Amino acid sequence: MARPTELLIIDAQNDFCDLPEAWCPADPLSGARLAPALPVPGAHADLLRLAGFIAAAGERIDGITVTLDSHHRYDIAHPGYWLTAEGRPVAPFTTITAAQVRAGSFRPVLAAEHDRTLRYLDALEAAGRYTLMCWPVHCQLGSWGHGLHAGVLAACNAWEDAQHKPVRVVDKGSFPWSEHYSALMAEVPDPADPSTALNRPLLERLDRAETLLIAGEASSHCVKATVEHLVEHLPSGRVGRLWLLTDCMSPVAGFEPQAAAFLDAMRASGVQTLTHDEAAARLRQEIA
Repeated sequence: MARPTELLIIDAQNDFCDLPEAWCPADPLSGARLAPALPVPGAHADLLRLAGFIAAAGERIDGITVTLDSHHRYDIAHPGYWLTAEGRPVAPFTTITAAQVRAGSFRPVLAAEHDRTLRYLDALEAAGRYTLMCWPVHCQLGSWGHGLHAGVLAACNAWEDAQHKPVRVVDKGSFPWSEHYSALMAEVPDPADPSTALNRPLLERLDRAETLLIAGEASSHCVKATVEHLVEHLPSGRVGRLWLLTDCMSPVAGFEPQAAAFLDAMRASGVQTLTHDEAAARLRQEIA
């Protein structure tokens, strides 16, 4: 009897992909070609490899879970939330600290959000994982950019048709007052919003897999944060069952050192790192 295998696909969405122009449709309102908001260099090739892996190894995969970064346009990590001291818009890729807000260098557009925003920044910085980044508006709920990469979607559809099982979908990030890189919990959970808390049902379901394959975007942020939380909170503690498909993930440009350090730390903790071809070969051996 084969051991159950789960594939966790993290944020394989159009907005994170460096898609060729032919993969980007026209906006029906303006006629302009849509473009990914936050393209990760190498992501399109990563996800084509992932789609090929699903097609080749699908019969050896017992379950697929897809996470979707799912934001409102108004979000603490988007430019529309912020103004500079002079009242100008904040440019994408600006980092903002609690000290800068206290000094007046940046402020929320809504003055009523000032105290709440400071509490968030203080808690975020105390956790020591991230500094707030003002990203371009991305993965807006309902938008083309929110959708799955077409190759991955087609591969998941074919897997559903062949296996007669649904792909499970997990949304994360719709709470606008916290960054939410990890599929398991927001960076600063809010007791009033259960969607920000540790997702124990998802954690327990993933823990039932004997092999948990992980791929997606980006290795410097959402993959990193999710896997770190898996290693920290996995009920069984058996992190050696986690296989990171290293050629099916890439870092955000400029964050390559963070991604490399993440992979090194995961190897040191016992997590396995493989290419998709190596993973497919090992799955074949286990079934044989």
